[in-house]
Amino acid sequence: MNHPSVDLLNQAVADELQAVHQYMYFHFHLDDQGFGPLSQLFKRTAIVEMGHVETLADRILFLKGDVNMAAAGPVAAITDPAEMLSKAIEMERQSASDYNKSAQQCGASADAATKQLFEALVGDEEAHQDAFEKQLDNINRFGLSYLALQSFGAPSGAPPAAK
Repeated sequence: MNHPSVDLLNQAVADELQAVHQYMYFHFHLDDQGFGPLSQLFKRTAIVEMGHVETLADRILFLKGDVNMAAAGPVAAITDPAEMLSKAIEMERQSASDYNKSAQQCGASADAATKQLFEALVGDEEAHQDAFEKQLDNINRFGLSYLALQSFGAPSGAPPAAK
């Protein structure tokens, strides 16, 4: 019989895998459109989400469960930068809500370590949501030229400037 937290952890793996796939899709399309800084934000976020998958998988295996590596859903074919950001904000908001609930369930079943893992994920997802909201706010204020102007003067392949 599975530890009670394994199903919650596997649902989180599925959600994180969906985010990785979605954000890499956004990265590819934004890069193709010449929006390097936003493209890199999605790529960096996808890499963080891959780290979440690894952390979740480690915990599942510690609890003697098996890791289900199926994404929660398909990639949405969105190529408009503002729509991408709206989708990402929605995904991050939902993940934070789900992980808060999972943390509460783990606490109720006396699994403090998994509870803490979910609580840490909430902080990461909220930070991602904040970063995406700032970009969407700037697009809404300044239009798509905001993204295009960021790309001028940056050497090809150079990482974006640190915040």
